[in-house]
Amino acid sequence: MDNTEKNPKGAGKSSFELIDSDKLKSTLPIKSGSVAIDLACGKGIYSMFLSKIVGETGLIYAVDLWKEGLLLLEEQIEKESITNIKTLLNDAGKKIEIDDYSSDICLMATVLHDFEEAGQADIVLKDIKTLLKPGGYLAVVEFKKIEGPPGPPVHIRLSEAEVEKMVTRHGFVKKETVDIGEYNYLMTFLST
Repeated sequence: MDNTEKNPKGAGKSSFELIDSDKLKSTLPIKSGSVAIDLACGKGIYSMFLSKIVGETGLIYAVDLWKEGLLLLEEQIEKESITNIKTLLNDAGKKIEIDDYSSDICLMATVLHDFEEAGQADIVLKDIKTLLKPGGYLAVVEFKKIEGPPGPPVHIRLSEAEVEKMVTRHGFVKKETVDIGEYNYLMTFLST
C-alpha cells in the first residue's frame, strides 16, 4: 500500500504533551535494558521518552506505517546520536516484523481507538501477544471518554471497561489503571 498520498489517521498528532510524563514513567513496567515496542509511534515522541528509560542496554522498536513520521524520528535519532531506537515501517494491521517473544513491553499511546475504528484491534492485539515475552506487558494510553478537544470525538474514544474487555480476551490480565492527566489514562496488562 502506498502511503505517500494518504497518511494514517491521527498522523502527526501526539498526546505526549497532554500527559504527566513523570506519572507515566513511574507507572510503566519498564527499566534499563528493557526491549519495548512503541506501536503506531508517529514521529516518535514516546519512543524518545522510552529511550531514556531503557538506556544503552535497551532497545525501542518505533513502529508506524507513516513514513514521514519515521523520517522525522530518524532525523532526531541522528541529531542526538541515539543508538537504542530502531524504526520500522510496518502496518500493524498486518504482521509486525519483530521476532516473536522478544519484547518486554508494548506501548500503544492513544492509538487503540484508531485500530478499533478500523476493525483491526483484535488482529493487532493478537500479534502483540506473540511479540511479548511471557510475563511481558501491554501499556495502553487512551483518551478518557469525555467530550474533547483535545482528542478524537467522544463516540470513537474507548472507556476503561471497553479497553479491558478488548485486551483481556487476548490472554492479558489487567494490572492497573492510572490517571495520567486531565484527558488521558494508562492501563497496564500482563501477558499470561
